Amino acid sequence: MENSRKGFIPVMLTPFSDNGEIDYKALTELTEVYLKAGALGLFANCLSSEMFELTDEERLKVISHVIKVAGGTVPVVATGTFGGDISKQADFVKRVNDLGTEAVIIIGSLLAEEQESDQVFNDRVLELFEQTADVPFGFYECPVPYKRTLNAGQLKQFVETGRVIYHKDTCLDLAQIKEKLAVTADNPKFGLYDAYMVHAVDSLKAGSAGVSCIQGNYFPELIVWLCDNYNDPQLEEEIKRVQQFLISNMDVMHNVYPVVSKYFLQKRGLNISTFTRRDVGVFDNNIVKEIESLYSNYNVLRSDLNIPVL
Repeated sequence: MENSRKGFIPVMLTPFSDNGEIDYKALTELTEVYLKAGALGLFANCLSSEMFELTDEERLKVISHVIKVAGGTVPVVATGTFGGDISKQADFVKRVNDLGTEAVIIIGSLLAEEQESDQVFNDRVLELFEQTADVPFGFYECPVPYKRTLNAGQLKQFVETGRVIYHKDTCLDLAQIKEKLAVTADNPKFGLYDAYMVHAVDSLKAGSAGVSCIQGNYFPELIVWLCDNYNDPQLEEEIKRVQQFLISNMDVMHNVYPVVSKYFLQKRGLNISTFTRRDVGVFDNNIVKEIESLYSNYNVLRSDLNIPVL
């Protein structure tokens, strides 16, 4: 997505009531938190949203609701491929596009089986393009049902069609990211967003458009701060401190996610249940203590950086 400023694109949660129904009031509040934090876009209906646990109609309602709350202030992207024949996937892509998304996101592992070749995958992507008129697309290297990453050559081919404007990269390899950035540098409408906060600063310096990470479901304003200040020589020590904070707490934030992030958001004052439809493990007292510690440590960091409370 074209923007001169480095940006944060949250991978959005879906709040549920304790009875398992989607909590649209909490979704409104959560969307407003992302926006207030300074997010430059929103990724609705993604893995963090528990997209595989939603029905097609729920997926569409969630996307539509997020677009309505955003009110045109930032672009919204959302997943539109969920397996089956390309014609079936194309039909749902068009339904998602018709809601007003900036781009419809392709899950690569749902276009080709793990044992199938890159050429099979490439052919199906191009077939999907053919069946969806001029719909803008993005890619997400989702780890479920398996992770299929794009190499630089593939990404270059797809971006050069003019149909791909967004890529959420999860390869976890800075060298690969630099290769992808090099071959897409001449396409100003395209943006690569890195999911791996361990090398976020280096990725931003290499030319990525921003980051799109689960850490934004704990403290989105910190991720925005990093995107805004990553290259400021006067803040070099603070940037290192933020980077180390994210690295040191990586395991804590991934453990029984997204339950833990919903609990963290409760601590921040959001009226959100920890209910999830996905079985992610037991949210026990030890994990609670870890999140309590994360919350305390973050507040110290936020205060030291003069980041205002949302």
